[in-house]
Parts: sequence; structure tokens; C-alpha cells
Amino acid sequence: MDDVALSNLASELGAALKARGYILALAESCTGGMVAQAVTGIAGSSAWFDRGFVTYSNQAKVEVLGVSSLTLEKFGAVSEQIAIEMANGALKNSQAQMTGSITGIAGPDGGTPEKPVGTVCFAWAGAHKPTSTTTKHFKGNRQEIRQQATIELMTGLIDRLNGKD
Repeated sequence: MDDVALSNLASELGAALKARGYILALAESCTGGMVAQAVTGIAGSSAWFDRGFVTYSNQAKVEVLGVSSLTLEKFGAVSEQIAIEMANGALKNSQAQMTGSITGIAGPDGGTPEKPVGTVCFAWAGAHKPTSTTTKHFKGNRQEIRQQATIELMTGLIDRLNGKD
């Protein structure tokens, strides 16, 4: 997906948030702020975007988002359990009513047989709905995996805002 398509998706997300009077916060790991970059590329996004947390290390996830060290030890950083704690931490530590989180293995190294490169976990929290999660297995190089994860998170946010969850 090119920059124009990402921008269009971010605009659609912004319109859905604005229509509901919601503010967004993000918690990103393997995407390194790519979703926040797409969102803040939209003029006027300050009306519906509060902040983004880029918590790449496990320690940052614990310190900034309140992720449990025990959850990290039990499930690993790339897990739906950690994605949930990241999304909830972003909700708690922001002015947002809606959050999304991403944690995964973008590669080219770091994969295991249980969690190969391209494994990315997502969570969406807030907006008066139960927290939801999914895990995807993307193909491609590091940049392609990160882009696919960015698209998945924004699409998931839009779907939830439009009642398609």
C-alpha cells in the first residue's frame, strides 16, 4: 500500500473518530510509530488524536504502559495478552476513548517456530466495547510487514467505530 492509500485510511479513521466525538491513542511496538505517523499526517488530526506510545523494549512496555512483567514472562512480548495490556495502558494514560496496539516480529530476525517472523498481535480497547484482539501472520520484508500491521490496526479501529467488530 502506498502513502496515498495510507493517508486515505488515516483520513477515514479520523472522520469516524470525529463523527463520534472520540479521541484516539496508540501503543505501538514493531511498527515504531508508523500508525501515529499516518494519523498525524492528516491536517486537523489534533482534534481526534491525543498521543502515541512507542514502547519497543519490554522495559518500556512495563514503565510507560503498565504492562505486567509476569504477563511478559508467561506469554512473551508478542502475544494477544501483551497487546491487550498495551491497549489498556494507552487508554489509562491518555485522554482517549479508543486505543489500538501492535506488538510483533517484523524481522528479518527474531522469529521462532512458534512465533515466526511476520507474527503480529493487535488489540483494540475503549469506545464502550469489550477489548478485542487478533493475531495475523504477514509475509514480506520488514517494511512490508510493518505496513501491513499499520493497515490492519487502522482498519480494525475503523471497523470497531462503525460497529463491524
